[in-house]
Amino acid sequence: MAAEKPVMMVGIDDSEHSFYALQWTIDRFFASFSEEQQPYKLVIVHSKPAPASVIGLAGPGAAEVLPFVEMDLKRAATRIVEKAKEVIGKAVKEITVDVVEGDARNVLCDAVERHHATVLVVGSHGYGALKRAVLGSVSDYCAHHAHCNVMIVKKLKTKN
Repeated sequence: MAAEKPVMMVGIDDSEHSFYALQWTIDRFFASFSEEQQPYKLVIVHSKPAPASVIGLAGPGAAEVLPFVEMDLKRAATRIVEKAKEVIGKAVKEITVDVVEGDARNVLCDAVERHHATVLVVGSHGYGALKRAVLGSVSDYCAHHAHCNVMIVKKLKTKN
């Protein structure tokens, strides 16, 4: 009986940074191996915001808008997953895709547990200290709270 391959999980959103991290991961851990020789199983995780978090405290009338917001969020999630599959192409035959509603930090850390991931790969938006303090950093949170190795992939800035 062959041993189960470890799981490499990649967190994606609609940013250029997350797709760069996905491409970087595919190029280094999957593309140069045959399917049988690939060292990891690949799991892609996308955190879809809850409609209520998008609308916020909109007051009266928010309930009528909720179904439309939900539909837009589902379309956006589908578009993001399809783009991820395009990036992966034929490099990986079997991909597990997990789209979960919630805050990205919690979604990724919970998914690590659920899929028994060995490595979590996330992109870095490259925010400065102030923006990171205000917005929070998903990669920083995961590095401190995920129960696996966390690889933060940064897109190198080109010098002019």
